[in-house]
Amino acid sequence: MTGVADQAWFRDPALGRILALLNADHGGGAKGGEARVVGGAVRNSLMGLPVSDIDIATTLRPEAVMERAAAAGVKAVPTGLQHGTVTLVIDGKPFEVTTLRTDVETDGRHAKVAFSTDWKADAERRDLTINALYADAEGEVVDLVGGLADIETRNIRFIGDAATRIAEDHLRILRFFRFFAYYGSGRPDAEGLKACAAARSKLKTLSAERVWSELRKLLGAADPGRALLWMRQVAVLTEILPESDRWGIDAIPSLVATEKALGWAPDPLLRLAAIVPPDAARLEALAARLKLSNAEAATLKAWAITAPVNDEMTSAAFERLLYRNGAEGITMRLKLALGVARGKAESDLDEMARAARLGKLLDQAMTWKKPQFPVNGADVIAAGIPSGPRVGEVLAELENQWVEENFASDREVLLARLRQLVQ
Repeated sequence: MTGVADQAWFRDPALGRILALLNADHGGGAKGGEARVVGGAVRNSLMGLPVSDIDIATTLRPEAVMERAAAAGVKAVPTGLQHGTVTLVIDGKPFEVTTLRTDVETDGRHAKVAFSTDWKADAERRDLTINALYADAEGEVVDLVGGLADIETRNIRFIGDAATRIAEDHLRILRFFRFFAYYGSGRPDAEGLKACAAARSKLKTLSAERVWSELRKLLGAADPGRALLWMRQVAVLTEILPESDRWGIDAIPSLVATEKALGWAPDPLLRLAAIVPPDAARLEALAARLKLSNAEAATLKAWAITAPVNDEMTSAAFERLLYRNGAEGITMRLKLALGVARGKAESDLDEMARAARLGKLLDQAMTWKKPQFPVNGADVIAAGIPSGPRVGEVLAELENQWVEENFASDREVLLARLRQLVQ
């Protein structure tokens, strides 16, 4: 049988204590309960991937979980009692414990559930086969929906009828592509792809926060390129991101290759910038529609309003550009341009040389620290300029001279120049 008993995360004493607590009287009559690890921890173990969160499913009702935890001196946090979820904390490690459920009513956004003791019914209400695998207290994997075969082939497949699963929660359209980006291989499951295409208009019924959260996760995959192409192919991407264009998506593979070669961490906002045009007004509307955070919106704006960088400029000229425009937008511009240039470099010597120049500028931008202008408004007033607009004008003139000479003048030189200006 397939198991995870040899995995370090499964041998964690804290997990063992949780499972022992919840399985204490398994098979012991009406009050007996059983608990199994479910979902991502099992899936990732079988795929040879790191395990982070460990979720547990149980036949015990949430109040029974709370009672057992209290009796054993284990901290219990009622994080979602209406949905059957209690978080148990041992040695500072949280474990979400959720009672088995069946759906009573769904509308594509919310579900009313009833607690259950039926493992198969619990598995069948989940979204994808690879997410519905359980590991029992001995570490043996329990597969009730054909997930093991799909793990083997890296096939991302809805449980049962794809259209039915999507009708239960429309966000599953995006989850299908997100899990394909992280775990899939080859071509997406045909039935799932067809169902996602047919239901794509339902994405408009979801909250912007849920849509952006899911899209951000997808864009953060090691390589989201194939998933994005299929999303565009079936018009799902256009539904949620009408600003996206095919040429940007075609550039994702070379950007991903550049990230891997240069050791950049996957950056969802950089990938988003790659597939949308640098139009500040449209990106402002995008940020408002998807409810991006203020920081995310500011990052996109900085990129959009920054002009393309001339890769042949001198280091001194580039430093002046950084000072006047800030490094954030310029860095994004350079990374995207470098991805394109490296993608063409194998067959184009000019692009190879351009990539080298872009890389040098990018190194400078990423290590650049903004110089501190040594003079301020108080200095201008002290020199005899009355408080008012003229103070700012004089300060701006001084600063511009200082920048043009590449920040060479110190405070004393600038103060002497200031005295000359006010004479």
